[in-house]
Parts: sequence; C-alpha cells; structure tokens
Amino acid sequence: MRILDCDYFVVGSGIAGLMSAIGLSRHGKVSIATKKECTDSNTNYAQGGIACVVRDDDSFADHIADTLDAGAGLCDESVVKAVVSGGPERIAELEQLGMEFAADKISNDGSYDLGKEGGHSHRRVFHAGDVTGAKLEAALLAQVAASPNITMCDHFMVVDLITTSWLGIDSDNRCVGAYVLDSRTNEMAVVRAPHVVLASGGGGKVYLYTSNPDIATGDGVAMAWRAGVPIANMEFIQFHPTCLHHPDAKSFLISEAVRGEGAVLVDAAGHPFMDKYDRRSSLAPRDIVARAIDNEMKERGDICMYLDARHKSESFLKERFSNIYDTCLGFGIDMANDLIPVVPAAHYFCGGIQAGIDGRTTLDGFYACGEVACTGLHGANRLASNSLLEALVCSHEMIKMIGTLPKAEAHKKVAIPDWEFGDAVRSDEKIVVEHNWSELRTCMWDYVGIVRTDKRLERAHRRISNLKQEIREYYLDYLVTPDMLELRNIAAVAELIVQSAMQRKESRGLHYTLDYPETLDKIEDTVIRRTMSFER
Repeated sequence: MRILDCDYFVVGSGIAGLMSAIGLSRHGKVSIATKKECTDSNTNYAQGGIACVVRDDDSFADHIADTLDAGAGLCDESVVKAVVSGGPERIAELEQLGMEFAADKISNDGSYDLGKEGGHSHRRVFHAGDVTGAKLEAALLAQVAASPNITMCDHFMVVDLITTSWLGIDSDNRCVGAYVLDSRTNEMAVVRAPHVVLASGGGGKVYLYTSNPDIATGDGVAMAWRAGVPIANMEFIQFHPTCLHHPDAKSFLISEAVRGEGAVLVDAAGHPFMDKYDRRSSLAPRDIVARAIDNEMKERGDICMYLDARHKSESFLKERFSNIYDTCLGFGIDMANDLIPVVPAAHYFCGGIQAGIDGRTTLDGFYACGEVACTGLHGANRLASNSLLEALVCSHEMIKMIGTLPKAEAHKKVAIPDWEFGDAVRSDEKIVVEHNWSELRTCMWDYVGIVRTDKRLERAHRRISNLKQEIREYYLDYLVTPDMLELRNIAAVAELIVQSAMQRKESRGLHYTLDYPETLDKIEDTVIRRTMSFER
C-alpha cells in the first residue's frame, strides 16, 4: 500500500485548511487532502464576508458584546476576546496574500465598504461583493500553488485517523496519520505525519435542505469521534433563514448582507412580520429569524416567506449583489421588482470537535480548525460572518503553537498495516446507499430541525440507530466507495446531534424544544466522549 510521508497533513481546502497549510509550509513539508476539487469547500460559497473591527465608531468591546449576545450565554468569553482582537492583523495578512476587499466608492478615501449583518451593532463586515469566499479561495490557492513545500492531493478522501493506541503501540496515545481513499483509482493509501490538522468543514448534508455544497457530510467530526476525541455542542445547528426557495435551485443562499442593506422579510401579501418577534426586526440573529420564518410558514400554511428588496435601485442591487442578482434572474426572479421566496436551511455547525483556539484536541498530534472545531467562540448561535474570522485567527494560533514544538521524525518509523479488505466485494446494490441517504436526511429534517420535542428526538434516535446498523453491515460487506464513506459519516453525525439534543433539557440559542421552552440559569456545554477505540 502506498505510504505518503510529510511533516504536516492538512485535511480540507477551505480558508482554515489553506491558511494552515500556508503557515505550516514555513516549518516543513505539507500535504493537503481535499475529497473533490480544491475549490470544493464551504468557504468558496461564502457570500457574506469577515467580521472585523476597524472603524472609529466601532470597538472590540461592541463586537465582543454582539458575539456573546448571539451565543446565548454559552460562548467562552476569553476565546471571543482573542478572536475579535486578532481580526485586524489577520485581515492585513490576507491582503498581503493577495486578497482585495471592496472599497467605499462614496467616500473615495481608500476606506473599506463594510457591510452590516444580523446581530451586529455596527458595519464591520469585510467583503468582496457577494463572492467573498470565491475570491478568498482564489487568492489562497494561488499562494498554495506557488509554494514548493505544499502538495495538493485532489480527490483524496480521508477514511479514518491512525493512532498509536489503535496500532497497539505501548506509549502515550497520539495521531500518526490517516488512511485515505483515492477516489480516482479506488485505491487505499496512508498519509503518515506527526501533525494532522483537520479543517474539513461542517455537515449540512445531514439535513434534507441545506445551503452547503455536496461535500459537507461531517466527515471530520465522524472520524474524530471514531478515534475517541470528545465532541461538543452538536445540538446547535444553525439554519440560515434565507435560502432561495425554487424547485430548480438546489441550495442557493440569499446572503444576510441583503437584509443588512435594507431588505425586509415579508409574507406573500408583502406585509413585514419580524417586528412582532424581535426589536431588531429583519436584522435579528439567525436563530430568531429562522424560528420566526418557520412559525409564519406553519401558522399560514405557506411553503415559504419572502425578502423584499424592491425599494433598492436596480443599479445598487446589481453592483452590490451581482452574483445573487444574476442567479435569481436565472430563476425568473428580478430582485429589483419581485419578492424573493426564501426558506430556512441547515447552514452551519456551532458544535464539533472540542478544541482550543490553537487547534489542540485531547489527542496528541491531532488538531481541529474552522467549522469542524468547537472552540467556544460561537456558543449556542454563531454571529454572522464570525466563522471566517475564527478560521483565520485559530489557524494562526495553531501555526504559532506547532512552530514551537520540536520537529518529529519518529513517525516515519511507525509501521502502519495495509488496509484490510477481508471478504469485501464490489457492491452491486448502490440503491441501498441512496435509499439510506435519503431516509436519514429526511428523518433529521422532520424530527431534529428548527423546533424539537422529546417525542421527535426519540423517534429520530430509533430510526437512526437502525440505519447505522444497516450501514455498518454494508460497510463491512462491500469495498469502500466515497458514497459509502459519506453515508457512514452522516449517520455518525446524525446520531451525535440527536444524542446532544436529547441531553439538553432547555431551549438555548439554536436548540429550541417545545418541551423545555425556558433557558436554564445553569450554563453547560454538551460534551460526548467515547471510551472505546474506533472501528475500521
């Protein structure tokens, strides 16, 4: 079996992974694994931007207060302060790497055109129109391509982490690499490294309706869980309030920045409704807005609500939201003259692998950064445009920390066994994967969505437990494929979400349950630990 050795193995090609790789390449050889093309990441689809304080009428204290308020009491305040205060230097670093943010054309003094989004008290969102993520990806990938110390491995899907405990080595447990599947050849390989950085993003595809791309199947959380790393706060799934509702639009997001520029949420008759839910109206935090839309749809029996931006000029909308304008127009919706049909959709995981601001986990040699990690920044609900900021600051802190560690060579001597295929054969029943995939995601949408109850969660737990058993049997009987691995992972993630939701006997932030509508005075994280070693 092919064994690839490197000093640092980075999983994921979004902003957290690319920034990690660029920084670590100053210390040694880096390999990046991305399971599709290098541009396939949640970052590439990010429309909003990066929240960061730079204006004189804004302050770190205000940004911190907004973040803590959105997080509903569950944020780690020390992490919030560190991430918010680290923002300006990270924005400057991005500009040095070639990123260009939108300038304020009205003042024409070289200042930034900062956006405002839900939950923010000031304009502080750096953007590049409504294609911020795509421009970020392009700038960072150019840096990666120019580095002689970085190797990009497209179509490499990580199957499982490899630890010394699993190998039976009598020493302190640490991560020494991972098994990977080359989906172009269907061959298994090993990447061996003393430092493994997981920046694989979220898992929106665990739900039937999501703003995430197809690659977002929670692979990182699932493999960390199988390796025995604690998982925290998985009940807090952020549903973005405004995903475009159209039969031909698979998962297109209408950025929160549209509301930040004055668009209003209305019903089919054009009547605004958010004032009765929150004093901030259409610019309330995402959990409040998503629940309000969900409630309006259920009360009225409507299949969607609408965004009204018709009071803005066509020229403004075309310039500020060129991608959104053109996409909507392609579906027959003119933002300047028509209401935009929207529904909530699974968008972001506030929970994940329990990790420090420097990426460290309970497993030596294994680090988590970006959406896959739960650092304590977001608490029970993420403030808009704080996610890219977190990825920037945390990757920087991780690079600093790893740079102080002695260079490890012992990992190259670790003998790693070939992947065991056993009696597995090539599957001729792919329909089973498709059916289980659909059933699991429908179950999560129906029973573990925006509004929950004990009965719904218990129903979901039973069905997912049965599905996991079927998937496990299928996984053992047949040769692994990317589709099978993704199904295995979303099943593990679904179970973690349900278990976490069942443990929280209150409503807080993104977790709202009709059985426990009040918020408790006692503030606790939901942490799930696994004592047994992972199964391959």
